[in-house]
Amino acid sequence: MKLGARVFKTGVAIVFALFIAELLKLPSPVFAGIAAIFAIQPSIYRSYQTIVEQVQANIIGATIAVIFGLLFGHHVVAIGIAVIIAIGLMLKFKLEKSLSLALVSVVAIMEFQGDDFLTFGLIRFVTILVGVLAAFVVNLFFLPPKYEVKLFRKIYILQDDIIRWTRLAVRQASEHTSTKAALSKFKSRMLRVDTLYDLYKEERNYLKNKKYVKARKLVVYRQMILTSKKSLELLQRLHNHENELAQLPTQFHLMIQERLDSLLTYHEQLLLKYTGKLKPEHSEWSKSIDYVQRNELMEIFIKQINFAREEGDTEFSSYHLLYILSRILDYEENLEHLDTLIVSYQSYHGHEINVEFEEEFI
Repeated sequence: MKLGARVFKTGVAIVFALFIAELLKLPSPVFAGIAAIFAIQPSIYRSYQTIVEQVQANIIGATIAVIFGLLFGHHVVAIGIAVIIAIGLMLKFKLEKSLSLALVSVVAIMEFQGDDFLTFGLIRFVTILVGVLAAFVVNLFFLPPKYEVKLFRKIYILQDDIIRWTRLAVRQASEHTSTKAALSKFKSRMLRVDTLYDLYKEERNYLKNKKYVKARKLVVYRQMILTSKKSLELLQRLHNHENELAQLPTQFHLMIQERLDSLLTYHEQLLLKYTGKLKPEHSEWSKSIDYVQRNELMEIFIKQINFAREEGDTEFSSYHLLYILSRILDYEENLEHLDTLIVSYQSYHGHEINVEFEEEFI
């Protein structure tokens, strides 16, 4: 069982909300704890957005509850109608994310059976508001998220796995069902990478110079993710057309294998280059003496098609091989663009490399 920072923050927020409610001698402090549960968010920016919405939801729920309580009393039918109206208003104002808290406010206030209903409603409103504010304070100061490190770690580990499977696939060494299962997991992991990128993008920097650094980093990470997606698409193609790949002439197959090995090594080097482990100007890919240019590769491919036709080779599938080659060239172009972005970033902000990268990625 893995307990993340959000789990701990939820527990701390509940304790803090209950403590504040008891300190203020508010009756039924449990409602502050319940509100704190709804208010915890994965990022400070989302927490700020949530607190604004939840204050609005609390006001709407409390207002409807007080009006219905004064007009129709505390009958269960009146509570049900009040809940329906609260849902309609929340949907009208596009506050669906805070709908649950508004309904808690309605039920928490309308369950009162005494005479001093307005005072009770105000106290319950304040109690729930205390829970929301307590969660915001905890989210702001307790274990603030470091999404950049998490994002790069996810990309680094995922790409390492994709590279290993690609090397196996191009050598016809991977088992079909195992590769299929791995591809499914890679796609799920890529979705989590996209989610982390969105969370990192939402983090706000209030210093002007930090904003420029963050903007450049976002460009690099976006290209880093896109390049990983291209490598995943390439692996998918190698898996889909493994039979056609096996029927290629040995020399042509070896040429593709060597090119892919160089590209995968290049990708590994780029990730190390971003962490400051590799010199910005160093690139094994650009120094390769035997490097075949893209146009030369396509010319060799066309010659191979013509040769296969002259020899009457019906097993050579130029159509499916073109799919693989197009993915290789697309992957190559994205790697080169990523290299350019990393070198550009480091030339301006090389001193800004995250210290945790230096410690974690060796």
